[in-house]
Amino acid sequence: MVATFRFVIADVFTNRPLAGNQLAVFTDAREIPEDALQPIAKEMGFSETVFVLPPEAGGHARIRIFTPATELSFAGHPVLGSAFVLAGPLQLGEILLETGSGVVPVTLEREGARIVFGRMQQPIPEWEPFAGADELQELLGVRSQLPVELYHLGPMHVFLELGSEDDVAALEPDFGALARLTPAGVNCFAGSGMQWKTRMFAPTGGVPEDPATGSAAGPLAIHLARHGRIAFGDEIEISQGAELGRPSKLYARVEGSSERIERVEVGGSAVVVARGEFKL
Repeated sequence: MVATFRFVIADVFTNRPLAGNQLAVFTDAREIPEDALQPIAKEMGFSETVFVLPPEAGGHARIRIFTPATELSFAGHPVLGSAFVLAGPLQLGEILLETGSGVVPVTLEREGARIVFGRMQQPIPEWEPFAGADELQELLGVRSQLPVELYHLGPMHVFLELGSEDDVAALEPDFGALARLTPAGVNCFAGSGMQWKTRMFAPTGGVPEDPATGSAAGPLAIHLARHGRIAFGDEIEISQGAELGRPSKLYARVEGSSERIERVEVGGSAVVVARGEFKL
């Protein structure tokens, strides 16, 4: 007997198809066998695949997030993309999505019936100096202009500030060496004011380079505010994915102070580009 499971494909952190970060959302995963979740995510081949389940903690839905190689407790573009996919038919202005890192509220903006923008309130990460900073900089052939720090948000992210956007674009990492050095996502960024460019490499998670990383956008805003590059309360625009031919725009804002982070928001758009069935 063949079982059929429906999925939706969305491009996230973009307002046009065939850009941004691809996401597959299996909208009813109740009958998908546990041992099939990771192989399905590998089969889909996107940086993340989401499986939607009934809520357990007061949210509208529970989601499980898989890269081609592992399950994540939280990731940004799967949460935002799932919000667009699930909230549309439900006509919700805010959707609460249960993740392995807690319940994440996503507020949605509409033009008529169409959702055009969403803002997720992200968990507040912890951070520390990155122990492998010297080795990482030597491997990449760069010297960060800010302290190299590691942020914990379910997924881990390391941040290095390069001298210019051209320096970011010119990076050609050795992914094998990078995977051996750290399991964290490596984020190299540059910019000024409200405009920043970033690239994120996570070969250990099966994603050599990610076209849009929502889970890194909030920590990047914190990193910039903590080190005086922006003010707390400023909203930054982050460009990512151009080197992959998947240009993306992410928006992030952090409120509070260096001593106490009060709120982290990450926003962007998404578009549904395909629907299909998976047969097992």
